[in-house]
Amino acid sequence: MQAPEVHRNDLSYCSRLGTRSLDQIDLVVIHCTELPDLETARQYGEQIHHAESQTGNSGHFYIARSGRVEQWVPLERAAHHVRGYNEHSIGIELDNTGRYPDWFDSRSQHMNQPYTDAQIEQLLALLAWLPKLLPKLVFISSHEVLDRGKVPASDKPDTLVWRKRDPGPQFPWDEVLDRCGLNFFDPR
Repeated sequence: MQAPEVHRNDLSYCSRLGTRSLDQIDLVVIHCTELPDLETARQYGEQIHHAESQTGNSGHFYIARSGRVEQWVPLERAAHHVRGYNEHSIGIELDNTGRYPDWFDSRSQHMNQPYTDAQIEQLLALLAWLPKLLPKLVFISSHEVLDRGKVPASDKPDTLVWRKRDPGPQFPWDEVLDRCGLNFFDPR
């Protein structure tokens, strides 16, 4: 499989993110943006959420519905994309509305938007290319598996909903696992 065309578009604070050796990276985490489009995801990514480091939350790669692949954080920097795993993982975000705009409403926990064929093909190309750069990359997982926290529902505070559900039920795990050559990681 041919390496994907990757468009570099570094976030403004990348130089303040922690550095790491590429030998530390053994995991890819699949996410979805849960926002209306990549422009909104970019605006969110530029926001400062970590006062001490003056950095925000983002993944390394973003795949648009059209299949365009953008890299917002260099591989040698640890992006803030999943609690407890940032130092040794790569975050890949797929443009998808997920539960937007009512992420924590108990009545809006369905994630019905399918991923496009172009997104999945570019994701597979990225997953074939990354192990050539990252010698210890052997695992793949999802945000929903690695962050199992629950929060009170915005409409019913006595009901708990998942904090993260991405990439969600529309993601074609069987196809991706069959074709990517990485092992699924579940810490349970």
